[in-house]
Amino acid sequence: MQVPLYQAKAEFFRMLGHPTRIRVLELLQHGPVPVRDLLADIEIEPSSLSQQLAILRRSGIVVSTREGSTVTYALAGGDVAELLRAARRILTELLAGRNQLLAELRQTDTSPPGAAAATEDSVTAGTLGGSARR
Repeated sequence: MQVPLYQAKAEFFRMLGHPTRIRVLELLQHGPVPVRDLLADIEIEPSSLSQQLAILRRSGIVVSTREGSTVTYALAGGDVAELLRAARRILTELLAGRNQLLAELRQTDTSPPGAAAATEDSVTAGTLGGSARR
């Protein structure tokens, strides 16, 4: 049975849904990076990094090569780097819109001083789909 395209896309985005995996992909945008350098830049336990790299490798997004004792990772293709750039553009637009809304709220706020802080917290908590909670 073939998986519908929307389901395959959802699984792809779920696979990307880990901060360490995103950070690895960001670091690999500029070319191959040895695991020791990834560890230095990401500052997590080697076993955790190894687990995240394995997920990326199994998905086909990254490839690894070994020279002696050095394992180096690279993006499997340029499309991943383009996806990360698109995500940055989208986030920039979303956050700019929220900052504009916050500025407008501050300009038109005629409520008591304590109410302004509550409004700002509500807007901040709603950033990026309302998933952040204080």
